[in-house]
Amino acid sequence: MVFPDAADRLTAAPAADLTLLLDGPFAAALTGEADNLVLRAARALAGAAGRPTGARLVLDKRLPVASGIGGGSADAAAALRLLARLWRIDATDLLSEVARSLGADVPVCLAARPARMGGIGEVLGPAPALPPYGVALVNPGVAVLTPAVFRIRRGGFSPPAALPAGWSDAAEMAAGLARLGNDLQAAAIELCPVIATVLDGLARQPGCLLARMSGSGATCFGLFADGAAARAAAVAMARPGWWSWGG
Repeated sequence: MVFPDAADRLTAAPAADLTLLLDGPFAAALTGEADNLVLRAARALAGAAGRPTGARLVLDKRLPVASGIGGGSADAAAALRLLARLWRIDATDLLSEVARSLGADVPVCLAARPARMGGIGEVLGPAPALPPYGVALVNPGVAVLTPAVFRIRRGGFSPPAALPAGWSDAAEMAAGLARLGNDLQAAAIELCPVIATVLDGLARQPGCLLARMSGSGATCFGLFADGAAARAAAVAMARPGWWSWGG
């Protein structure tokens, strides 16, 4: 798990009641969720800390929903960090415990630094030392639900990858990662064939060192030597109804 600059933005202010205002280009996809991860995180933290809820939260939703890049989990983790400051809760262990109760990706998002994840996400270890590199993210505008991908996938899972302590540059990193794969990719493509189109398009971009699907999809990423090449690829991959980011 790594943390590029593509992100939603969450703000919190004191209030008597707990409210959440949704804004941004992907806000509409969350309007039907009366109890999304941000509100669940707020209520869980208040319950664990033994204090009443009360905050005015505003979520600027800039990442696509159900897109395999941990956007909702990052929002939940941001809510925990923000509300711990707002409510003057100084208990790292408590935050970690609440994060684990919210979902597999929330603990690593709470830590917010590159990490290797094990178990169902609760076992965190250091990532290899990462060189400077560029990444382009492309989502074809289709939500892919993780449970649906797991339901149709077949076969076993790959063993944990043996990774070095670090890589000297982006090309060496991409070459090492190219020997690995995403065990959910074939099932996600079966559900959403346009993912294969995205992967092929990324792989054809000038300077692309590696293209893979992120998480359970449908977002895919391309690795590049630098941010400028990644930004150019993201622009070139833009389509009506798609989302792309490079940096």
